[in-house]
Amino acid sequence: MSARYAVLTGGVGGAKLVDGLYRQLPENSLTAIVNTGDDFRHFGLPISPDIDTLLYTLSGKSNSELGWGREGETWNFMAALKSLGGEDWFNLGDGDLALHVLRAAAFAAGEPLSVIIARFASAWNLQLSILPMSDNPVATWVDTDGGLLPFQSYFVEHQCSPKVKAVHFEGAAEAVPASGVVEAIMESEAVFIAPSNPWLSVDPLLSIDEIRTALQETPAPVVAVSPLIQGKAVKGPTAKLMGELGLETSNQSIASHYGTWLDAMVVHGKDTAPANLPVSRTDTLMTSSKDRERVAEAALQLAKEIAA
Repeated sequence: MSARYAVLTGGVGGAKLVDGLYRQLPENSLTAIVNTGDDFRHFGLPISPDIDTLLYTLSGKSNSELGWGREGETWNFMAALKSLGGEDWFNLGDGDLALHVLRAAAFAAGEPLSVIIARFASAWNLQLSILPMSDNPVATWVDTDGGLLPFQSYFVEHQCSPKVKAVHFEGAAEAVPASGVVEAIMESEAVFIAPSNPWLSVDPLLSIDEIRTALQETPAPVVAVSPLIQGKAVKGPTAKLMGELGLETSNQSIASHYGTWLDAMVVHGKDTAPANLPVSRTDTLMTSSKDRERVAEAALQLAKEIAA
């Protein structure tokens, strides 16, 4: 049986690493386990932002200018919505609506999210497994100086401006991993943690006990790609949030946050490495497909060295 690999991911940066791994590895050897703590309902439609970002990225349909949504998107629905006085803080593109409408219909028919995603991936001929972290609802809530906010309200409506005091994951205690998630972690040659926000995009996965336990017990090396470049995040509030939580904005803080199950880290250029952790150094800024492949190759090679 050919070697298999798993990656835990969320957000745009995570999708870029998954794309690099997908380009580097044989077909059907990669499993992407995706954050669903961002999922919510908007105008009655079930939205799965991180899953949809990954689907668009891997299929070549992502909007490179915006960093989210579909390339060549039109906004007639939003214009009509605004004309009727509808809330417009979260944009839904005309093409993007297809995923949400089909997901709503499938949910109404009793299908779990994992089955729905597999069908979307198959329709776009994606040769990998894309799994939600759970088929049970887990919702990220952000405790801020402006009160307790659901994730999308904090991230999109308020543009991450409130000061964060803590992050909570409603439903995590009851949630179980989606079918195949634990097996992917336990049976892979290597497990990767994408350069996603550790507190907002990776912690939702870790909030499910069986996923955290699998990371602790897997015989595979677990390699993280740092989301920091020269002490800053390329996109999103990682550095801002770390400061608000009283943490140094460093690779050491991220490694300490993940804990003893982390075996190695890919860091940017000459950035300071975590103490007592093997590292690989490369330019981790991923603006092109070649960049994505370079970072993926660095992670794969580091995992191979750790395994040896």
